[in-house]
Amino acid sequence: MIENRFDWQQFLGRWQQEWIPDEDDAEELAEGGVTPDDLALAAPPAAEAEIAAAEERLGTRLPPSYRQFLKASNGWRLDQGSIYRLGAAHEIGWFGDPFGMTAIYQEGLTERSTEQDVLLAGMWRRALQLETDSDMSYALLDPGDTDEDGEWAVYVYRGWSGELPDRYPSFRAYMQRMYQDFHSARANSPGFVNDTTRALDAGVERARQEALSGRWQTARELLTEAERYGRPRARGMRRQLEALAHGSGHHGYHGFGELVADPRYTGELVPVMAAAHLRERRPGAFPDRFVLGTETDDGVTAAAEAILAQVREGSYRYAPDGTFGQAVAEARESARWGDTDAAWRLIRAALPSWSPPGPDLLAPLGLLADPVLGPVVTRERGLELLATPRAGRPGPAPDPVPDLDPPGLSWLADTPRWNAPHDSYRCLWVEGVEPEALPGLVGEDGGAGLTAPPGRRDGWFHHGPHQRDDLAPWEDRAVMSVGRTDSGWAFGCDAAPRTSAAGTFFVSPAAAASRGGRAVVLWARRTRDGGLAVFHLSVAERGEERYAYTLRGTEVQRSGPVPETLDPERVLHGAGEADRERCLLAAMQDELGLSLPRLALAEGILPQLTTRSWNRAPREGEAYAYATIRVVR
Repeated sequence: MIENRFDWQQFLGRWQQEWIPDEDDAEELAEGGVTPDDLALAAPPAAEAEIAAAEERLGTRLPPSYRQFLKASNGWRLDQGSIYRLGAAHEIGWFGDPFGMTAIYQEGLTERSTEQDVLLAGMWRRALQLETDSDMSYALLDPGDTDEDGEWAVYVYRGWSGELPDRYPSFRAYMQRMYQDFHSARANSPGFVNDTTRALDAGVERARQEALSGRWQTARELLTEAERYGRPRARGMRRQLEALAHGSGHHGYHGFGELVADPRYTGELVPVMAAAHLRERRPGAFPDRFVLGTETDDGVTAAAEAILAQVREGSYRYAPDGTFGQAVAEARESARWGDTDAAWRLIRAALPSWSPPGPDLLAPLGLLADPVLGPVVTRERGLELLATPRAGRPGPAPDPVPDLDPPGLSWLADTPRWNAPHDSYRCLWVEGVEPEALPGLVGEDGGAGLTAPPGRRDGWFHHGPHQRDDLAPWEDRAVMSVGRTDSGWAFGCDAAPRTSAAGTFFVSPAAAASRGGRAVVLWARRTRDGGLAVFHLSVAERGEERYAYTLRGTEVQRSGPVPETLDPERVLHGAGEADRERCLLAAMQDELGLSLPRLALAEGILPQLTTRSWNRAPREGEAYAYATIRVVR
């Protein structure tokens, strides 16, 4: 039985011994109206005969943990929360649902209601009421909600809250939570030191060592337990582990407790909080106040506002000191042009050299807020980081997470495509040049060159066409994400072309882009059911187009000597409809050595370029029609 596995006398005795007055109790004692004995939590134990008499009166045997509690203390005073006193055995009685809660809860039941919903709806009429003093709140034992040990669930209902009752699986679980709340309410009191607090604080220190040694699951368990008791440092340290375990972009506000008030950690923790704060804002909503969640001095508050502005503008850069900082800078240079796998390898190799600015920082959290490196730290990589010993701690490194970018181009045919809601894409590759050279080759006249990435919030989700009021209706200027492949090609990729595919007035930019070497242009569009509607490939060298083809359905329009390895009729021989796009892309990657970085494109971390029009102007006698649709809300 459960009562043989839990010592109620020891538990309640420790609780009573650790009790110190809260503010209200201290005021009453100071006024002389009560004595410490009057404020005692415990009561004398109930005799077996008293418990048996209560059970006979109620017509039921009480659940095991509650019976054992009464044998240790016949009632209890709770000095926090909305339940003030639990009655003695002779004071408890059936609740009887005096407020008609059963009907209210049963009206809300549907065919989708869970078993727990049904139990809650019936609880009010059959529950046993335990409290004798409260703030419009009720502690109810439910004989209809039991477990294999014969325990009854406890429901605590705060009548003024408008919320569902809190459920505890047993009376023992309820009292253990109340004991934890008792500790939490006094955790910051200078005189509140006892064997329990000393043991928990030792656990927090052990958790710190375990976390830095890569044993983060053990650390999380220790910190979770300490946080339930309100121990200082525990919450902030556990939240660090949770933030990395979820990876960059997690939609959860990461508060770090009192650690945020320490200026040593401002540069690591506040950027993560700022990024989460901005992610949770709805577009167009009035800016919410950036709350740090703890009292801070003017210096930390000012630094936090400056960091928030940098994160909002996309100008924040994570820049730690030392060897790890150098690796971070190199990784950012790789990631900013698309090689996020190389960036992660650099960070991973340097992790053992990372050193915290203070004892309570467990990992380089600032990485998560960096607009370029943050998306590199996916959930899998965040877990790898946590499992890697750092700050000079010994221990085995975890198995490395495999590279996340698939090779080549075939992944473009995946459905759904990179989280993009569009059915068309076009790309340009130029061999032997750096990405910074693309504006001079294909950029719009008078353009700004490469511009900042669209930002993580937007990523692939471009809404509406790239149409501007200063352009002629026939113009089609691509807005491309720009980067570099590991085989030496600069690339640009437009995931949301304004027009559906290469049409009558299309002029491939390959020739203009190839003044110094080879250039390749790809433009593909799918049908609504995912089939391939149009596929265009053109290859130019030193200013002249060498060959090109446009595939529409089963018809192919060619110009120049298309190599056999790229010829669509040969490549698609025997291929099913679902494999056509993938086969053509595979031929391109094999013949030309082309690739694109999926993660960098999907996360929107690459700089952008607006190109010259991919359409020529209509010539005399050529008809051109267009329509503008405006949605008025």
